[in-house]
Amino acid sequence: MAEALDTPMAQERILPQMHDEEGDLIPAFVEAVQAAIAAQDRDFLCALAADLHESDLGELIEALDAEDRPRLISILGKDFDFAALTEIDDTVREEILEEIPNAQIAEGVRDLESDDAVYILEDLEPEDAREVLENLPAPERVALERSLEYPEDSAGRLMQSDFIALPPFWSVGQTIDHLRETGDLPDEFYELYIVDPKGGIVGRVPLNRLLRAQRSQKLDALMDDAEQVAEASDDQAEVAEMFKRYNLVSIPVVDSARRLVGVLTFDDIVDVIEEEAEEDMRALGGVSTDEELSDDVFTIARARFQWLFVNLLTAFLASAVIDLFKGSLEKMVALAVLMPIVASQGGNAGTQTMTVAVRALATHAIGLGQAPRIVWREALVGLLNGFAFAIMLGGVAAFWFSNPELGLVAGLAMLVNMVAAGLAGVLIPLALEKVGADPALSSGTFVTTVTDIVGFFAFLGVATLWFGLG
Repeated sequence: MAEALDTPMAQERILPQMHDEEGDLIPAFVEAVQAAIAAQDRDFLCALAADLHESDLGELIEALDAEDRPRLISILGKDFDFAALTEIDDTVREEILEEIPNAQIAEGVRDLESDDAVYILEDLEPEDAREVLENLPAPERVALERSLEYPEDSAGRLMQSDFIALPPFWSVGQTIDHLRETGDLPDEFYELYIVDPKGGIVGRVPLNRLLRAQRSQKLDALMDDAEQVAEASDDQAEVAEMFKRYNLVSIPVVDSARRLVGVLTFDDIVDVIEEEAEEDMRALGGVSTDEELSDDVFTIARARFQWLFVNLLTAFLASAVIDLFKGSLEKMVALAVLMPIVASQGGNAGTQTMTVAVRALATHAIGLGQAPRIVWREALVGLLNGFAFAIMLGGVAAFWFSNPELGLVAGLAMLVNMVAAGLAGVLIPLALEKVGADPALSSGTFVTTVTDIVGFFAFLGVATLWFGLG
């Protein structure tokens, strides 16, 4: 591919496709970009990458070698869309920002929406962020500094500080003329916000309603009350829940005095919903929410060690239960063969229930008021599945070891553990939520421990009593 790029004529002809029919990045495209970077061929690099959508450009950046990433940005210069840096892994973005001069970062974020600019600035070292801000015009600098003062993962950090606020006594005609004549408007907006003289929000007017109204109508006659607003200090997950519940396209963000300070739109919230879902999924697996695919081996191993260590400690508890019945195991080897089946089946059932419960808690689909009904339902599910698997395990065990009584004992232990798994899978997340712990991060270890201990104790205990092995 590099040989085909030798002449300007060839460069004009060859523009390899970025994605295949399945949407996967084509290696030949990456090779073409790398060849252009190596040759310092700005014209061809611009032809390949300058017009890419920010998400596609972010995908390309992650596919490049680490040393080529800042070189791509440097060669493209003013044609590089800094919004692409919001589409890549945090680790990759931080590495790139370390290699780019602060003056170039300031030039790049100047044309971004305020929420994207904040997303990049918060990854810089404090002194670098200050230097970048000092290179920005005063109005933009003040707005970004205000956003950076809000807590991380809050509505204030996520909001766009560009919005359209108008007085209620303006007419539709005045408003439309203002929108046509004003050049410094947000790139995209869906509503106009009506404010009082102190900047407090009093209502909102959807664009479609404005365009359908007579020019003489006043905005206060068209506006809806601003019932759904987000405070700048609200957690982004709570705001995402408001979007979901009320089917919002955008929502105004206010400070503690209810003054309008920004706006959140659905495209911002889609990222939040994806991020929250990914965090829950990672936490259920005992994986740090900060782990990235681009992290090095040592960083990943260190992050995962914590919960693996907790799992090791809880495994000792299950082993201690087995140790209580070591005499029974020595007398009846068949118990050791069947014991893992009972425990693992309970663990799987508990994980199923726990996954549903944790996700329901995260999306506020279940509260403590519905807890008794949910607990009762999961107990019945465990009972029904327990009967089914008890019959299957009992039949196999009786046939395998030619011992019907052993089959009965194994089936009874399976029934007990499946009911316990259902109860543990829902009660443990509810209890953790009640005490303020993260159910997604902590439930898995406790549920597995409970099902192992109950499974081992039920099977070995019943067998010891039934066969007189003590």
